[in-house]
Amino acid sequence: MPQDKQLAGVKLDDVQEKRRLDQALNAKEFAVLAGVCYSTAREWFRLPGFPVVQGVVFWSDFLEWRRRRTGLDSENGNTVELDDANNGVPVTKVELMLSPRAARILSEVS
Repeated sequence: MPQDKQLAGVKLDDVQEKRRLDQALNAKEFAVLAGVCYSTAREWFRLPGFPVVQGVVFWSDFLEWRRRRTGLDSENGNTVELDDANNGVPVTKVELMLSPRAARILSEVS
């Protein structure tokens, strides 16, 4: 698997320590910790509502943003019930955002 040249100098151990200490992460450090390429991290940093402040993000803020974006921070839990579309079978909010094939595969695993 090819390595992202932009991330070659970023050490995972150092980034994990910054996360543990709740220190701010730049785009390269964030990419390594999130397991995405540098270009993807840069795209996320530009998304409206992404918790970037002056070019850095705190991991805990990213986790909160991700939970809100996926609907996992609902007060009612993570389950939504669909009427006729799903024959009344409860599904999670995350499954609602998946393609039909991905949702089926996820339901088979559960």
